[in-house]
Amino acid sequence: MTEAIYKSLIDVLLKRFPVPDEELNKARAEADSKNIALEEALVEAGLVPDSAIVLAKAQYLEMPPITLAGFLPDGDLVDLLPRQSWAQLKMLPICKTGKLLTVAVADPFNIMGIENLKMQIDYEVFPVIVDEKELIALLEIVNKDSAMALEDILRDIEDDSDLEVGQDETSHENLDEMLENAEDAPVIRIVNSILIEALRKHASDIHIEPMEKKIRLRYRVDGVLYENPSPPKGVQSAISSRIKIMANLDIAERRIPQDGRFKIKALSKEVDIRVSYLPTIHGEKIVMRILDKTALAPSLEALGLDPKPFADLTFAVAKPHGMLLVTGPTGSGKTTTLYSALQEVNKEDVNIITVEDPVEYQLGGINQVQTRAEVGLTFAAGLRSILRQDPDIVMIGEIRDAETASIAVQAALTGHLVLSTLHTNDAAGAIARMAYMGIEPFMLSSSLVMTQAQRLYRKLCPFCKKEMALPVEILRRNHLDPERFEGTTFFTANGCPKCGGIGYKGRGALMEILLIDDDIKAMILKTSEATAIREIAVEKGMTTLREVGLQKVRDGITTIDEVVRVTSE
Repeated sequence: MTEAIYKSLIDVLLKRFPVPDEELNKARAEADSKNIALEEALVEAGLVPDSAIVLAKAQYLEMPPITLAGFLPDGDLVDLLPRQSWAQLKMLPICKTGKLLTVAVADPFNIMGIENLKMQIDYEVFPVIVDEKELIALLEIVNKDSAMALEDILRDIEDDSDLEVGQDETSHENLDEMLENAEDAPVIRIVNSILIEALRKHASDIHIEPMEKKIRLRYRVDGVLYENPSPPKGVQSAISSRIKIMANLDIAERRIPQDGRFKIKALSKEVDIRVSYLPTIHGEKIVMRILDKTALAPSLEALGLDPKPFADLTFAVAKPHGMLLVTGPTGSGKTTTLYSALQEVNKEDVNIITVEDPVEYQLGGINQVQTRAEVGLTFAAGLRSILRQDPDIVMIGEIRDAETASIAVQAALTGHLVLSTLHTNDAAGAIARMAYMGIEPFMLSSSLVMTQAQRLYRKLCPFCKKEMALPVEILRRNHLDPERFEGTTFFTANGCPKCGGIGYKGRGALMEILLIDDDIKAMILKTSEATAIREIAVEKGMTTLREVGLQKVRDGITTIDEVVRVTSE
C-alpha cells in the first residue's frame, strides 16, 4: 500500500476519531519500527477502535461496510471454491442475487485478489468491507468444518434431515424402524458425510478399502481415483454394517460378495446408490456407484456433441428398424449414450422395453427389465419374452453371447429398432465381434444401421490451463507427425482452486461413428475383418477416435497426454 493511500485513509480516520499530535507521532514511529500500517498502530495503542478502520475504509472507497456477528455462511456458496481458497483470499461469500455474488473482503485494496476471484467463479462480484478479525474467525470455523474428522462433520445436525435414505422399490423389508433406532449413532454421521462429500465433488464412485492398519477412502472424479481423509480403522465394521442396513443386505454375511442399492436425498437432489461388497483378506471392500438421474442428458442434443456425430446419431436413431451398437471399455459412457438415444424417441406412441444388468437409471415411460440369472432370466431369455410384448424399440444392456446376438439380429430384421453395447476397441471391431459370435455376414449387413466406439476424455479447466511448447517428443513417441500441428497452440493442465488443483474439470465424449451404407454392406459380405472395414470407412469420411481426440487438442479443449491415454488400444 502506498504512503499516499495511507495518508488519504488516515485523513478519513482522523476526521472520525481525532488523535492528539503527540500520540499520532508516537503511533507513526511505532508503525515504522514494526513495519505495519499507521492505522494498525493506532488500534494497537487503543487510540481508535477496531470498527473505526472498517468505517474509514468504507467511507474512503465508497464501499458498504457490514458486520459478521451472528452470521452463518451458506455452505453451497462457500463450496463455489475450495474452502482453503477463501482463507487465502481473506474473503467469504455472503449471499447471491441472480448472477450477483456479495462477498465480504477484509482488504478492499487487494484489487488483484478480487479480480482473481471473478476469474474463478461464474458470478459478478459485489465486495463489501468487513472487520478482518471477524472474517478470520469465521473462516477458521468454515475451514475447521471442512478439515475435521469424518465422525465430527455432521455433529451439528440434530437429525439426519439433510440426507434421507429410502429403499429401492425392489426391497421388501421395511427398515425404517431399524434406521430410526440407530439414528444417533456416530457411524451414521460418518457414512452420511462420505456420501455428501461425494456429491459435492461430483464423484461417480466411492471406494472404501480395508487395509491392514487403516481404511482407504477414494472418490472417482472424472474417471480418476483420488484419495481422501479416511475414517479410523476401528469403525470399519460399523461402516460396513451401516451401509448394509441402508442397502437391505445381510449384515451377518461377510464371506461372499453381496450387491444392493438404496436412494438418498442430499444437496437438493435425489440419487440412486448401487453398492457392491467384496470380501478381502483385511475385510470387505465396498464400492458405491452414484447414479444421478439429473446428470443424464434428456436428449442427444443435450450431450453437447460435435455437429457430425450428432447428425449421424440422430440419423441412426430415427431409423424404424435395425441394430445400433455402441462399443467401448467399461466407464466410457456407453449407457449414457443409449439412455440419451432412448429419451430422444420416448414418445406416447412408442413402446420401449429394455433388459439390463443392472438397471442403472430408472426412466419414466420406459419398461425396464432387470436380469436375474439365478432364476433363469438371462439377457437371451428376457429378450425372447419382451419380443412378445409388441415393442417398437428394444435396448439390450450388453450382447455377451451368441444366443443373445442371434435373437437381437432377428429382432432387428423383423421390424424392431435394437440398441445394445459391446466391448470392442473400435467401431469396425463390433462387426468382427458379431461375426465371431456366429452371425452370418448377410444377416449382419441387413440388420446393422450403425456401430459406434466412444471414450470419455477430461476437459482442461478453462480458468487455469497453461500454454506449452510443441510436445515434439510425445508426438513422435505416438507416431504423430509434428508438422501436422503447425500453428496449433498446445495447453497443459495447471491446477487452481476452481478445479480443486487437478487441472481438469468435467468430461466430454470422443465418438467414432460407422454408418452402414451400401459400400460397407458389400465389404461385410466379403469379409468381417475389422481392418478392412475400417479402411473403407475412413475413405468414406469416418473420423477415428484418435483423430477426433486430436481435434479436441487443436481446439484447446484437452491435452495431448489425455487424448493419447484414452485412445490407446
